[in-house]
Amino acid sequence: MTLTKMIAIGLLVAGALGLAYGGFSYTRETHEAELGPLSVSVEENDYVNVPVWASLGALLVGAALLLRGKT
Repeated sequence: MTLTKMIAIGLLVAGALGLAYGGFSYTRETHEAELGPLSVSVEENDYVNVPVWASLGALLVGAALLLRGKT
């Protein structure tokens, strides 16, 4: 499998997941404090929206790469 085909498949998968889920969430640690033996940390959940145009673009570019590789 060539590098072009692997990139194309990756773009197709990423585009399909972007359309299916519409985004992803992640947890980040924002504050941490240590007061003697006591340790406190605060974690925030953030959500990132993936635009529909970006997902469709990834699908189109992935399909174009796959079709270009066959000719």
